[in-house]
Amino acid sequence: MSRPTNALIVDDEPHVRVFIRLLLKEVGIEKTWEASNGVEAITIIQEHWPELVMLDVNLPVMSGMDVLREIHSAAPEVPVVIVSSRTGMNTVNETAQLGAVAYLLKHSPKDVALKTLRGALDTIERGGHLPAAGE
Repeated sequence: MSRPTNALIVDDEPHVRVFIRLLLKEVGIEKTWEASNGVEAITIIQEHWPELVMLDVNLPVMSGMDVLREIHSAAPEVPVVIVSSRTGMNTVNETAQLGAVAYLLKHSPKDVALKTLRGALDTIERGGHLPAAGE
């Protein structure tokens, strides 16, 4: 798979969407769409088929986990990077099992977030995913 050139940012916090958009620009992804809840995210995915989805787990209307399940079912080729404040291994493992390519913690410093995002893009180019526990 080639490196994504556009992305959908899904988060209910506007300041987090701005931060993610800035991170994406730093790695060369200029074209972005934004959604503040899971239902908006699904609509944008169906309309635009983004090459990357940056997805929060805690979303109103439809949870991020449900969005991830929907993406994994309907468009498994669309890579998803989870962006969350949750640090529990159960959440990380569940997202990995559903095909997430990386897990970026919201409270990460910019340099750490960029390193995680660059690693995710490298994983996408190799066609990989986030390893689940024991993998």
